[in-house]
Amino acid sequence: MLKKYYLNYKKRNFSIASIWIKGGSDMDTISKKGVNKILCSLLTRGCEGFNNFTLSEYIESYGAELNQEVFEDGISISIKSINEHFSKLFPLLDLIINKPTLSEIEFKKVKKSSINYIKKDKENPFNICFEKWRKIVYSNHPYAFNTIGNANDVPKITYEDVLLEFKNFKNREKYLISNNLEINGENFGTLEKKILKEKSESVNHNLSPLNRFDYINNDSNQTIIMMGDQTCSRKSSEYLPLKILESYLSYGMSAALFKLFREKHGITYDLGVYYPMRSGNAPFLIYLSVSNKRALFAFELLTTLWGNLLSNPLTDAEIFLAKEKLKGSFLLGNQSLDEILQRKIQLFSYGISPISETDLNSKTAEISSLDILKITNKYFSKPFLSISGNEKICLEISKRWKKNF
Repeated sequence: MLKKYYLNYKKRNFSIASIWIKGGSDMDTISKKGVNKILCSLLTRGCEGFNNFTLSEYIESYGAELNQEVFEDGISISIKSINEHFSKLFPLLDLIINKPTLSEIEFKKVKKSSINYIKKDKENPFNICFEKWRKIVYSNHPYAFNTIGNANDVPKITYEDVLLEFKNFKNREKYLISNNLEINGENFGTLEKKILKEKSESVNHNLSPLNRFDYINNDSNQTIIMMGDQTCSRKSSEYLPLKILESYLSYGMSAALFKLFREKHGITYDLGVYYPMRSGNAPFLIYLSVSNKRALFAFELLTTLWGNLLSNPLTDAEIFLAKEKLKGSFLLGNQSLDEILQRKIQLFSYGISPISETDLNSKTAEISSLDILKITNKYFSKPFLSISGNEKICLEISKRWKKNF
C-alpha cells in the first residue's frame, strides 16, 4: 500500500517526488547481506517501456535527476526536475517500484559494482574500525551490518535471490512525498498530526569491558579511536537531549571536542560525533584519528572527557550555546527541498508527524542540563570501544580501558 503526502513548500521552479520503502538492509537475511542494496540499484536500471540506456536518456533529456539509496531501515528513490517537465517524469516512479525490468545482465553489473564498493571500503581504516565498533555494539542486530553487504555474502547472491527479495519488497509499506500539489492525492496540511510515543528497545549494559572492546592492527602511523553505544529511536523523547549533547560535542569550532583535541592540544587529524536518525536504537559515538605517538595521550583525554560527561552537568553557558547551534542546524537543514522531503517521508515511515520549527525550538528550550546528564548516564556509563592502529598501542589502550571502564 502506498501512502501519499503532499507538501506545498513555498513556490519553487522545480518539483521533487520521493518514495520511502519501509525496510532496507535490515531485511537482508542471513548469508544474503547486501541483497537489498543490489535490488535497489537494479530497480533504477530499467522498467516497463525502458531498458537501462533508454531510461537514462529519457531522464537526462529533461535535465532531471533519479536517485536511490539504501538505509538500515528503509530504501529511498526520488526524482527531481523543473516543474514544466515533472508530469512527464513522475510516472516513472510507479514503473520503477511496481514494474521494474530486473534484467539479469544488469544484475551482474550491479553485483560486480557492490563487490567493488566493499573492496574500496576495506581500503579505508575508518570504515574498518567502524565495522568493528558496530559488531561489538549490535552483535547480530541489522544495524551491525554495512548496507552494501559483506565480502562473504555478496559474491554468493544469485539473480534468483534478488527476484525472491523483490516479492518481499512489493509487500512492504511505501510512502510518497512531493512538493507538487498538482499530483492527485491528499493535501499535506490536512493530514492528522500524530506522534507515536514508544519506549526505546533495551540496551545491554552488563557486558564486561573486554566484551565491549575490539581492535584491528593497521600497521600505519595512524590510530583511529571510536567510542560510544547504541541509544534510542527517533521516536523517543530522549532524541532531542542527545541532539543537544551532539551539538555540544561536535558542532563548529566552539565544540568541546574541537577545543580539547585541536585547539588546546593540536593532536587530531579528524574527529566528530556520529549520531544518525534511525527507527530503532541509533548509534552514538565519538570518533577521532591521531598519530601513533599521541594515541595514548588522546585516549586519556577522551577518557577524562567521558568521565566529565557522566559526572558533571553542562554549565548554563554550555547548554545555551549547544541549543543555539542545534537551532542553527535545523535552519540549515531546511534550506534544501531535497533534504526536507527526505526527512519528512522518513519520519512518516517511522510513525512520526514532523513538527514545526517553533515547536521544535520550544521542546529544545525545555531540556535542562540535568536531563542530559541523566540520559548520558543511562546510555554511556558502559561504552564500547573500537581501535584501528599499531598492535602494541591497541593492547596498551586495552589495559587502560579495562581499568577505567
